[in-house]
Amino acid sequence: MALSRPGGAAAPPPPAPPPTAATAAGARDTGDAESVPGRSVDHRAWTTYADWLTGAVRGARAVAGVRPGVVVAAPLGTVDYTDPHTRTTAAWEYATWTSPTRALAVPATEVIASWNASTPAGTWLQVELKGTYSDGKDTPWYVMGRWASGDQDIRRTSVDGQTDGRSTVWTDTLAVDDASTGLRVAAVRLRLTLYRRPGSDATPTVWRLGVMGSDVPDRFTVPASAPGLARELIVPRYSQEIHRGRYPEYDNGGEAWCSPTSSQMIVEYWGGRLTPGQLAWVDPSYSDPQVCHAARYTYDYQYAGCGNWPFNAAYAATFPDLQGVVTRLGSLTDLETLITAGIPAMTSQSFLKEELTGAGYGTSGHLMTVIGFTAQGDVIANDPFSADDAAVRRVYRRREFENIWLRTKRHNASGKVASGSGGVCYVYFPARPTARQRAALDAVGIPV
Repeated sequence: MALSRPGGAAAPPPPAPPPTAATAAGARDTGDAESVPGRSVDHRAWTTYADWLTGAVRGARAVAGVRPGVVVAAPLGTVDYTDPHTRTTAAWEYATWTSPTRALAVPATEVIASWNASTPAGTWLQVELKGTYSDGKDTPWYVMGRWASGDQDIRRTSVDGQTDGRSTVWTDTLAVDDASTGLRVAAVRLRLTLYRRPGSDATPTVWRLGVMGSDVPDRFTVPASAPGLARELIVPRYSQEIHRGRYPEYDNGGEAWCSPTSSQMIVEYWGGRLTPGQLAWVDPSYSDPQVCHAARYTYDYQYAGCGNWPFNAAYAATFPDLQGVVTRLGSLTDLETLITAGIPAMTSQSFLKEELTGAGYGTSGHLMTVIGFTAQGDVIANDPFSADDAAVRRVYRRREFENIWLRTKRHNASGKVASGSGGVCYVYFPARPTARQRAALDAVGIPV
């Protein structure tokens, strides 16, 4: 299956069909995937002090507190890193934290890592993933992202060209090359490397490290769910289209900015605000400068776009008291469960113009924000592909929306078979969720 990526040019297509589920014993548990009939997605995360203590540390240490995490303690030494986008070489102190190996309850065709962290000036981090195949052989350590919240020290980047001939990293997703062979990723291990300027006391702090594996059925159509909720959340409305042509260095605004525009809507729903100082770099003649800011700080310099899924989740978590995850959900019922608890979500979908009544466009990959459901069960979405902010709120037919979001195969405008996202979703929520929010997140398989 080829994955179409919203918020920028499509990444090169992996030939594997959609994902398989991951279950990491010892990470935050969402239940036994094998005991849930038909489960195709498993999401685990390290978030508590006890979780962080399960990892192997070299120069790092776990820290307790309101938001437990991992920091640099006594660096192992220094290494040189040449930034491929600036051609600048610099020395960095480093330390590592490595998770235990975790067997996946439902061996996976795709695995996505995500993280929430703080990287003060002079620091950055790298996330790597090693898989164990169902035949017992291991993948290499794959780089899933080199990331910093700012862009003054390194350029945040995915890493192209990573493959062992059996699996490949496509921007932010590790995919088995040919799932029809039955080969799967049966276990995973994650490694954090924390970097800082030599002699500095600064440190990255990682609060959340997650892994989502999936084996979504390969399908053009999906089962219909029954409407179960009528509620609408009041979420800020921002158009990506009013930014068309802005900041070519961050992919020119417009249709390339669906992901950061949607992210900014949800961040502000939860109270995340940018200061005048943070927005001072934006041309003062531009409306909604916070969307420009989101584009800059989600931009992946290798992918050359703002549609890197984990980078968007990590951006959201740079705001106080927010977490962000990338996952897959199984139906609109899952979205209704979140909306009931006051949690909006961003969905990724691809469709022809005639497949989504009222959209007025077709797309090979697009993010929009689901904010509620009508009494008839139709989807209320803040769709950033709109002429202006006032036009962002849309109502889409339930059956059409559910199918284009959850399917893994579709026919494109040329009639060729292309991919669907298989239910990819960003979910941002409070660092300390209420009991009701926690129950809703647990119900849809998101560990808190």
